[in-house]
Amino acid sequence: MEFTGGGRLEVRITSADVGKRVSVRYVTEKPAAGGRFTDAVGVLTSWDDSVLLITRKSGESVRIAESALVAGKAVPAAPARRRGPSATFAELARATARAWRPVESERLGEWTLRAADGFTRRANSALPLGDPGMPVADALTHVRAWYAARGLPPYVQTATGAEGTQELLCAALDRHGWRREVSAEVRIGALAPIGDLDADISAVRLSPTVDEAWLRRYQRFGEPNPAVVPVLTSGPRVWFASVAGTGEVPAAIGRCVVDGRWAGFMAVEVAPDRRRRGLATSVMTALARQALDEGASAAWLQVEADNEGARALYDGMGFATHHHYHHYRWAEA
Repeated sequence: MEFTGGGRLEVRITSADVGKRVSVRYVTEKPAAGGRFTDAVGVLTSWDDSVLLITRKSGESVRIAESALVAGKAVPAAPARRRGPSATFAELARATARAWRPVESERLGEWTLRAADGFTRRANSALPLGDPGMPVADALTHVRAWYAARGLPPYVQTATGAEGTQELLCAALDRHGWRREVSAEVRIGALAPIGDLDADISAVRLSPTVDEAWLRRYQRFGEPNPAVVPVLTSGPRVWFASVAGTGEVPAAIGRCVVDGRWAGFMAVEVAPDRRRRGLATSVMTALARQALDEGASAAWLQVEADNEGARALYDGMGFATHHHYHHYRWAEA
């Protein structure tokens, strides 16, 4: 990482660069064994009271005392992916939202407030894709009141790590008392290679409707909630996959929403005693072939960063991280 100008380290950023992607080198309080400097790359989200706040691609925030800064510069956005589908953050965010629709929604400028009786954070969080039409502090007050009126904790869904994502909003949420509670990756990949996998799909049953057997395998299906089926069946074109197991509970399930060129994969689950036998691959291959038949060409999915098994599976299928998404909750809720 080159910071020098004429052979000398230089700090070439100021508070006027807030909102830009930057690379900095700074002195650590506890120097690592290999040296006393550490680097950070991300969006400069604030520079107040002699402290810089840099939000990394993962959504992690790094606070750096101005006095510890030894070099810094603005850097261009990360290069676009060279393989697989291309997608803007806005396009992908809207596609993922259409695949998991709430029972109730309300517009707040270009934000959408979503509720579904508490079934999943995605369906019960504000989705801010633009200007709320008022100062952010006022918008967040409105969000809190809207969810309080429904007896729900207030959440805001944000994203980091791609062109046009919301690092500045994440920093504003932090300043206003909201705390990041859950983070995950949004991954994308070409659809055809998934459909071409050498997988046995003979036992995979596809249906445009969800039944009681499928729900019994679904890990989120526990206490009765009238929003579960409406959310699961929402989307432009929804398919449910299942592989029969012993008794009335399937050995594996999956869900796919076909929306134009996109196929979104969700709820791919396998019984613990049937894992590592290729059932998840079979489910996704069958769903991918159905989506290809309907004209889709690109795939997306969401996976939590600590789900190592799923991450390895999706790595092998050619999925790569497009951006990270986060749910912020009002700290006093």
